[in-house]
Amino acid sequence: MQEALDLIDESADMEVWPDENPPAPEVMREKASTVDGILTNIMDRVDGPLLDAAPRLKVISQLAVGLDNVDVAEATRRGIPVGYTPGVLAKATADVAFALLMSAARRISESERWVRDGQWTLAFHPLRWLGVDVHEKTLGIIGMGQIGLEMARRGRGFDMNIIYHSRSRRPDLEAEYGLVYVDLPTLLAESDFVSLHMPLTPETRHYIGEAELRQMKPTAILVNAARGPVVDSRALYTALKEGWIYAAGLDVTDPEPIPAADPLLTLENVVIAPHVGSASLASRGAMCMLAARNLIAGLEGNPLVRCANPEVYKA
Repeated sequence: MQEALDLIDESADMEVWPDENPPAPEVMREKASTVDGILTNIMDRVDGPLLDAAPRLKVISQLAVGLDNVDVAEATRRGIPVGYTPGVLAKATADVAFALLMSAARRISESERWVRDGQWTLAFHPLRWLGVDVHEKTLGIIGMGQIGLEMARRGRGFDMNIIYHSRSRRPDLEAEYGLVYVDLPTLLAESDFVSLHMPLTPETRHYIGEAELRQMKPTAILVNAARGPVVDSRALYTALKEGWIYAAGLDVTDPEPIPAADPLLTLENVVIAPHVGSASLASRGAMCMLAARNLIAGLEGNPLVRCANPEVYKA
């Protein structure tokens, strides 16, 4: 946003990419060859070839909390700090994840399309548009980071039973919020809603595939507000088509944008949003300002406000 650009402009000579589509890799390398810092988003690939082309680079500032597009290990090896924007988008992203959960459960998007198509001809029918309840159901959260915690808080507002699975167990949150840690098979088997909030890594790619979807209840709903590739989209299509699970709510897809011919778009029991988790005015504004401050700190040789690889300072 403009305030963040103005902040950068006060401290450095700045070039802003003018197009909505990201620069091609060769253009990105050319632009990076003469700069001391770059501010990227999830559409920009920052890898070894780009870093090879940027001998002056002092800092990478990512406008996101996810870093799957950045080779952080390679940046660390070269002593380049990588900034990111955790904390400022957790609440907004959890809002969207819970909205997708609600919409899929109560068939809001599906019924809204039905109304717009002019099919609402009878004032009321007691058996039409039946969905599943949200209140007092079991919410299973995979990934208990900041967004996962915010999702749990929203579930508590609906008197939901909250279980979770994560790389690290959180006894402090269990005590404070009444969360229950379970293994993955138990979470999949017992949850009425499974909500994904883990980063995309080689280990989490297709974390939810055919085997996992078959372990879920036929009445269960899958919510993905993490990254598209953590779910095997082909397996998800089959699960939704054949009724292994009841529905899904997706803020992310694989690939993005989702192709117009993707079979998921033919299904009524899936709600798909175009990666809008952090897209509130306040959250995106805070993200932009944090990314700008990370960039400026790196250019000036100071520690970043939020650094994904703080070990560069130890070196």
